[in-house]
Amino acid sequence: MALPNDNRVIIAIGAGLVIIAAVVLALIFTGGGDKTPEAPPAARGGLTVDLADAPTLEPTRELRCFVDGQFVGMATLAVCAQRNGLATDALDVGIDETGALAAAPTAAFAPPPELPPVEMAQADPLPSPAPGAAAPSNPAPAPSVGAQCLRHSGSDWRVLSSGMSLNACVQALYAGICVRPGDAQYGRWGDTTLRLVPRRVEQSGDNSRFRTLAEQDRNCQFPGLN
Repeated sequence: MALPNDNRVIIAIGAGLVIIAAVVLALIFTGGGDKTPEAPPAARGGLTVDLADAPTLEPTRELRCFVDGQFVGMATLAVCAQRNGLATDALDVGIDETGALAAAPTAAFAPPPELPPVEMAQADPLPSPAPGAAAPSNPAPAPSVGAQCLRHSGSDWRVLSSGMSLNACVQALYAGICVRPGDAQYGRWGDTTLRLVPRRVEQSGDNSRFRTLAEQDRNCQFPGLN
Protein backbone atom coordinates (compact mmCIF):
# COMPACT_ATOMS: atom_id res chain seq x y z
CA MET A 1 0.00 0.00 0.00
CA ALA A 2 3.04 2.31 0.23
CA LEU A 3 3.30 2.64 -3.58
CA PRO A 4 -0.06 4.40 -4.10
CA ASN A 5 0.76 6.83 -1.30
CA ASP A 6 4.09 7.66 -2.97
CA ASN A 7 2.36 8.22 -6.33
CA ARG A 8 -0.09 10.64 -4.79
CA VAL A 9 2.76 12.60 -3.21
CA ILE A 10 4.61 12.79 -6.51
CA ILE A 11 1.44 13.89 -8.32
CA ALA A 12 0.77 16.56 -5.69
CA ILE A 13 4.32 17.90 -5.93
CA GLY A 14 4.11 17.98 -9.75
CA ALA A 15 0.79 19.83 -9.66
CA GLY A 16 2.27 22.38 -7.27
CA LEU A 17 5.22 22.98 -9.55
CA VAL A 18 2.89 23.46 -12.53
CA ILE A 19 0.84 26.02 -10.59
CA ILE A 20 3.97 27.93 -9.52
CA ALA A 21 5.28 27.97 -13.10
CA ALA A 22 1.92 29.25 -14.37
CA VAL A 23 1.92 32.07 -11.80
CA VAL A 24 5.48 33.10 -12.72
CA LEU A 25 4.66 33.15 -16.44
CA ALA A 26 1.52 35.18 -15.81
CA LEU A 27 3.51 37.77 -13.86
CA ILE A 28 6.08 38.02 -16.64
CA PHE A 29 3.54 38.58 -19.41
CA THR A 30 1.22 40.89 -17.49
CA GLY A 31 4.05 42.96 -15.99
CA GLY A 32 5.25 44.20 -19.39
CA GLY A 33 1.83 44.66 -20.93
CA ASP A 34 1.49 48.34 -19.94
CA LYS A 35 4.76 49.40 -21.54
CA THR A 36 4.61 50.95 -24.97
CA PRO A 37 7.24 49.46 -27.24
CA GLU A 38 9.89 52.02 -28.12
CA ALA A 39 10.15 52.90 -31.76
CA PRO A 40 13.40 52.01 -33.45
CA PRO A 41 15.83 54.87 -34.04
CA ALA A 42 15.07 54.94 -37.75
CA ALA A 43 11.37 55.51 -37.03
CA ARG A 44 11.97 58.38 -34.61
CA GLY A 45 13.21 60.74 -37.29
CA GLY A 46 15.18 60.97 -40.48
CA LEU A 47 18.55 62.47 -41.20
CA THR A 48 18.82 66.08 -40.04
CA VAL A 49 21.61 68.17 -41.49
CA ASP A 50 22.47 71.68 -40.36
CA LEU A 51 23.60 73.50 -43.48
CA ALA A 52 25.81 75.73 -41.39
CA ASP A 53 27.74 72.66 -40.17
CA ALA A 54 27.88 70.93 -43.54
CA PRO A 55 31.48 71.94 -44.40
CA THR A 56 32.72 70.23 -41.21
CA LEU A 57 31.30 66.81 -42.07
CA GLU A 58 33.42 63.71 -41.68
CA PRO A 59 36.17 63.60 -44.32
CA THR A 60 35.15 60.08 -45.33
CA ARG A 61 31.48 60.91 -45.93
CA GLU A 62 30.49 60.89 -49.60
CA LEU A 63 28.27 63.56 -51.16
CA ARG A 64 26.71 64.15 -54.55
CA CYS A 65 29.50 65.85 -56.49
CA PHE A 66 28.97 68.33 -59.34
CA VAL A 67 31.62 69.40 -61.85
CA ASP A 68 30.85 72.08 -64.46
CA GLY A 69 27.21 71.85 -63.47
CA GLN A 70 27.03 68.10 -64.08
CA PHE A 71 26.53 65.36 -61.51
CA VAL A 72 29.62 63.13 -61.61
CA GLY A 73 28.79 60.67 -58.85
CA MET A 74 29.38 60.28 -55.14
CA ALA A 75 32.66 61.52 -53.68
CA THR A 76 34.14 62.86 -50.48
CA LEU A 77 34.45 66.62 -50.12
CA ALA A 78 38.20 66.50 -50.77
CA VAL A 79 37.84 64.35 -53.88
CA CYS A 80 35.03 66.53 -55.23
CA ALA A 81 37.15 69.64 -54.72
CA GLN A 82 40.05 67.94 -56.51
CA ARG A 83 37.82 67.08 -59.47
CA ASN A 84 36.81 70.74 -59.66
CA GLY A 85 40.38 71.95 -59.30
CA LEU A 86 39.44 73.94 -56.19
CA ALA A 87 40.11 74.01 -52.48
CA THR A 88 37.51 72.38 -50.26
CA ASP A 89 36.40 75.75 -48.86
CA ALA A 90 35.52 76.87 -52.40
CA LEU A 91 32.71 74.31 -52.57
CA ASP A 92 29.18 74.94 -51.35
CA VAL A 93 27.78 72.04 -49.34
CA GLY A 94 24.10 71.58 -48.58
CA ILE A 95 20.88 69.81 -49.49
CA ASP A 96 20.10 69.61 -53.21
CA GLU A 97 16.73 69.23 -54.94
CA THR A 98 16.74 65.46 -54.30
CA GLY A 99 17.07 65.94 -50.54
CA ALA A 100 20.59 64.52 -50.50
CA LEU A 101 23.78 66.19 -49.33
CA ALA A 102 25.66 67.69 -52.28
CA ALA A 103 28.76 69.74 -53.06
CA ALA A 104 29.33 72.12 -55.96
CA PRO A 105 31.52 75.15 -56.70
CA THR A 106 30.02 78.45 -55.62
CA ALA A 107 27.57 79.74 -58.25
CA ALA A 108 28.60 76.98 -60.68
CA PHE A 109 25.04 76.84 -62.03
CA ALA A 110 24.51 80.61 -62.11
CA PRO A 111 27.43 82.83 -63.15
CA PRO A 112 27.07 86.59 -62.70
CA PRO A 113 24.75 88.19 -65.27
CA GLU A 114 25.59 91.23 -67.33
CA LEU A 115 25.32 94.49 -65.46
CA PRO A 116 22.18 96.56 -65.97
CA PRO A 117 22.47 99.43 -68.44
CA VAL A 118 23.40 102.72 -66.86
CA GLU A 119 20.91 105.43 -67.61
CA MET A 120 22.57 108.82 -67.67
CA ALA A 121 20.02 111.32 -66.47
CA GLN A 122 20.61 114.87 -67.58
CA ALA A 123 20.97 117.18 -64.62
CA ASP A 124 18.58 120.10 -64.37
CA PRO A 125 20.28 123.49 -64.71
CA LEU A 126 20.78 125.38 -61.49
CA PRO A 127 18.49 128.38 -61.06
CA SER A 128 20.13 131.74 -61.54
CA PRO A 129 20.40 133.77 -58.34
CA ALA A 130 18.16 136.78 -58.08
CA PRO A 131 19.83 140.13 -58.76
CA GLY A 132 21.39 141.49 -55.59
CA ALA A 133 20.94 138.22 -53.64
CA ALA A 134 24.03 136.89 -51.89
CA ALA A 135 25.03 133.35 -52.72
CA PRO A 136 25.12 131.00 -49.71
CA SER A 137 28.66 130.47 -48.48
CA ASN A 138 28.12 126.87 -47.28
CA PRO A 139 25.28 125.20 -49.17
CA ALA A 140 23.68 122.32 -47.25
CA PRO A 141 24.54 118.87 -48.65
CA ALA A 142 21.75 116.90 -50.25
CA PRO A 143 20.29 114.31 -47.85
CA SER A 144 21.35 110.73 -48.50
CA VAL A 145 18.41 108.54 -49.55
CA GLY A 146 20.27 105.30 -50.22
CA ALA A 147 20.83 103.68 -53.58
CA GLN A 148 18.81 101.87 -56.20
CA CYS A 149 17.99 98.24 -55.38
CA LEU A 150 17.46 95.81 -58.26
CA ARG A 151 16.68 92.11 -58.61
CA HIS A 152 17.86 89.95 -61.51
CA SER A 153 14.90 87.85 -62.61
CA GLY A 154 16.88 85.52 -64.87
CA SER A 155 16.47 87.56 -68.03
CA ASP A 156 16.45 91.19 -66.96
CA TRP A 157 16.86 93.57 -64.02
CA ARG A 158 13.85 94.83 -62.10
CA VAL A 159 13.89 97.82 -59.76
CA LEU A 160 12.64 97.15 -56.23
CA SER A 161 13.36 100.61 -54.88
CA SER A 162 15.02 103.79 -56.08
CA GLY A 163 16.36 104.70 -52.66
CA MET A 164 17.16 101.98 -50.12
CA SER A 165 19.93 101.19 -47.64
CA LEU A 166 22.22 98.22 -48.28
CA ASN A 167 20.80 96.15 -45.42
CA ALA A 168 17.22 96.88 -46.47
CA CYS A 169 18.04 95.91 -50.05
CA VAL A 170 19.50 92.56 -48.95
CA GLN A 171 16.42 91.85 -46.82
CA ALA A 172 14.07 92.79 -49.66
CA LEU A 173 15.93 90.59 -52.11
CA TYR A 174 16.72 87.49 -50.10
CA ALA A 175 14.92 87.27 -46.74
CA GLY A 176 13.30 83.83 -46.50
CA ILE A 177 15.06 82.52 -49.62
CA CYS A 178 17.66 79.73 -49.64
CA VAL A 179 19.47 78.33 -52.66
CA ARG A 180 20.95 74.90 -53.29
CA PRO A 181 24.68 74.21 -53.67
CA GLY A 182 26.09 75.65 -56.88
CA ASP A 183 23.11 77.94 -57.42
CA ALA A 184 22.92 81.71 -56.89
CA GLN A 185 20.58 84.68 -57.11
CA TYR A 186 21.77 88.15 -58.06
CA GLY A 187 20.82 91.68 -57.20
CA ARG A 188 22.29 95.16 -57.34
CA TRP A 189 22.58 97.93 -54.79
CA GLY A 190 23.90 101.01 -56.49
CA ASP A 191 27.16 99.97 -58.13
CA THR A 192 27.51 96.82 -56.00
CA THR A 193 26.53 93.36 -57.21
CA LEU A 194 24.85 91.21 -54.57
CA ARG A 195 24.86 87.41 -54.76
CA LEU A 196 22.91 84.93 -52.64
CA VAL A 197 24.68 81.57 -52.32
CA PRO A 198 24.19 78.81 -49.73
CA ARG A 199 24.46 80.19 -46.17
CA ARG A 200 25.51 83.74 -47.11
CA VAL A 201 25.12 86.87 -49.24
CA GLU A 202 28.19 88.16 -51.03
CA GLN A 203 29.03 91.51 -52.59
CA SER A 204 31.29 92.58 -55.44
CA GLY A 205 32.37 95.94 -56.80
CA ASP A 206 33.52 94.51 -60.15
CA ASN A 207 30.89 91.77 -60.72
CA SER A 208 33.66 89.19 -60.57
CA ARG A 209 35.39 88.96 -57.19
CA PHE A 210 32.93 88.41 -54.35
CA ARG A 211 33.33 88.58 -50.60
CA THR A 212 30.91 87.74 -47.80
CA LEU A 213 28.51 90.49 -46.75
CA ALA A 214 26.14 88.66 -44.38
CA GLU A 215 25.68 85.13 -43.06
CA GLN A 216 22.35 83.33 -43.49
CA ASP A 217 20.85 81.13 -40.76
CA ARG A 218 18.92 77.85 -41.09
CA ASN A 219 15.65 79.76 -41.51
CA CYS A 220 17.02 81.65 -44.53
CA GLN A 221 17.16 84.89 -42.55
CA PHE A 222 19.92 87.42 -41.84
CA PRO A 223 20.02 88.12 -38.09
CA GLY A 224 23.21 90.16 -38.49
CA LEU A 225 21.36 92.73 -40.62
CA ASN A 226 18.52 93.40 -38.16
